[in-house]
Amino acid sequence: MKCFSCFSSSKKKDERNAATTSAGTNTDGSSSTYASALSGPPENPVENSPLLKQFSYQELVVATNNFTDVIGEGGFGIVYKGILERTRQEIAVKKLKVNLMGEQGKNEFNAEVMFLGRLYHRNLINLIGSCAYGEQRLIVYEFMPQGSLKDHLFDLKPGQQPLDWYTRMRIAFGVAEGLEYLHVKVEPAVIFRDLKPSNILLDENFNPKLSDFGLARLGPEGDETHVTTQVRGTHGYHAPEYLATGRLKVKSDVYTFGVVLLELISGKRAIDHVKEANDPNLVTWGKRIFKDKSNHLQLIDPLLKDNFSPHGFIGAVALAEACLAEDVSARPIMTDVVMALGPLAVRPNQNRSSMRLPPLPDEMNKPEDASTS
Repeated sequence: MKCFSCFSSSKKKDERNAATTSAGTNTDGSSSTYASALSGPPENPVENSPLLKQFSYQELVVATNNFTDVIGEGGFGIVYKGILERTRQEIAVKKLKVNLMGEQGKNEFNAEVMFLGRLYHRNLINLIGSCAYGEQRLIVYEFMPQGSLKDHLFDLKPGQQPLDWYTRMRIAFGVAEGLEYLHVKVEPAVIFRDLKPSNILLDENFNPKLSDFGLARLGPEGDETHVTTQVRGTHGYHAPEYLATGRLKVKSDVYTFGVVLLELISGKRAIDHVKEANDPNLVTWGKRIFKDKSNHLQLIDPLLKDNFSPHGFIGAVALAEACLAEDVSARPIMTDVVMALGPLAVRPNQNRSSMRLPPLPDEMNKPEDASTS
């Protein structure tokens, strides 16, 4: 198996600074001055985001046919499909549950509009606008026709085909690119904090986009190593240092990515008390198998049967293990994760340039039995 020990190297601060332009706009076109606006979200943050549309409540009632077509539901809101009357554009509308919101719900609404109104990347969901009407809070996104990764990974409907191996790796690659953008290419970094299959949306070609930035936080600045915050998110995805202390680090996202990568490999949920009653925690189960390479094939989703790349499987398992390291410093940075996943996401005979993949790293060019310490 290839060695991923090189991932534990830290990124120098000047490398981070090189990823953003001196004009205060990062390489993907978003403003690096968004932090000041986020420090004190206004009641209606869309007013400070000139590229976003401020919808009237009636517009969204008409667009969603009075909120009848439910396409998703989360802790604080229900998502509806809609069509804008004037442009006929398909949209997704998240309507926050007013009775459950309180100040926390309103803060999450403000945070999501603030972040997505200022961050632009092909692997982040495109925010179209929002609506604040009395106590009502609604967010309008682009519509993603394939739904969420959760819809294609767990509890498949009769006749639904499982995701093939290369589609899974391409999804992992896109998610990694989105996180790399948040961690490296904006200043200060953004910690997503709530990565999970239901927050990874898929377009018609199964390209992934991160959605739901309600729990996102600005990362540490200067000499700080973490931000301290109340533990939020979903059970089974928390990095151990965050769960134990409330200290949130950029590499807390890397751990969570490792959980999602293991879900993609295995087809198992992070926590499953129904199907896996005797061993419900995916990471605990996976780490036990990591210890013995002869058992690694137990990790593969049985729905894939033999239709996967053995070489890619070895690399994906090694990467998941590295991301799930208990020691924060031993986890890779997302730039290294992107570099490692790029070759694994390419189908045989596929043109690498068609996927906009990074150059093949030297580590991946070594013979199968090569290793580094």
